[in-house]
Amino acid sequence: MQRRVFIRRFFSFLAALTVLGQDGLSFASETVEKIMKPDEEWKKELSPEQYEVLRHEGTERPGTSPLLNEHRKGIFVCAACNLPLFPSTTKFDSGTGWPSFYDVIPNHIETKTDTKIGIPRTEYHCARCGGHQGHVFNDGPKPTGLRYCNNGAAIKFMPDEG
Repeated sequence: MQRRVFIRRFFSFLAALTVLGQDGLSFASETVEKIMKPDEEWKKELSPEQYEVLRHEGTERPGTSPLLNEHRKGIFVCAACNLPLFPSTTKFDSGTGWPSFYDVIPNHIETKTDTKIGIPRTEYHCARCGGHQGHVFNDGPKPTGLRYCNNGAAIKFMPDEG
């Protein structure tokens, strides 16, 4: 194991003990290790649609994702690096034509402001590989009031084993 990885994991473990000691219920924030690959490697690993969406912030046509009709228990992961992003329990039908979620796994996405269409929107990416997922809006259901509007090409569904 690389020394840097060992040290990072050791300090994460110590932080977890500190947080657990406060109330016995909390968990330390997970640190997501970044993946960096040359563009040519991503192009070989992803389908053309996935490559356009994940690496060039493209958008798939609404209503085209087979994940719109996915209702089993499981987890939605980044299509590029398999980082878990959304539990299936947070998926809802937003009527937009894209898979939508009202919550995300903490620390597994990063956001930035997108002004490509002339108005500011919050764009989000996978925290591990930087793959573009979609945009988040403040018109979702309770309890968060958020709508993570995700490109189906940017995620994969992993059903529960049980």
